Amino acid sequence: MDLGLTYTKIGDYYYPNITPPDTTKYHIGRYGRMHLRYLKEHRPVIWGQLSLSGELSKHLHEIDTACNEQMEYLIKEIAKREGVTEALKAASPMTWVGYMNNIHHRAEEIVLHDLVYAY
Repeated sequence: MDLGLTYTKIGDYYYPNITPPDTTKYHIGRYGRMHLRYLKEHRPVIWGQLSLSGELSKHLHEIDTACNEQMEYLIKEIAKREGVTEALKAASPMTWVGYMNNIHHRAEEIVLHDLVYAY
């Protein structure tokens, strides 16, 4: 039975030639860390599989990137639909801030539901 492994002899011992599949350092932001906590607490089998395969960091980076892109898109679209413009910002800054905070929180709820806490 051939498993496809090669070995290197060092002294009297044979060591398998095993290298980690991915040694890239990924930046994992807020949403990636939230997803990691979710996987550990609610999906331990998936967390274990990703950890053992070496794909966990890449997966968390992809989730974080997707969340940030989706947040940016949703905030722009919701603000445009609801008429929260630069003219409002110039006329009434505090009203604009209130609207934008509300929009940000709604967009984040969508992102958390669709990307961070779903697998």
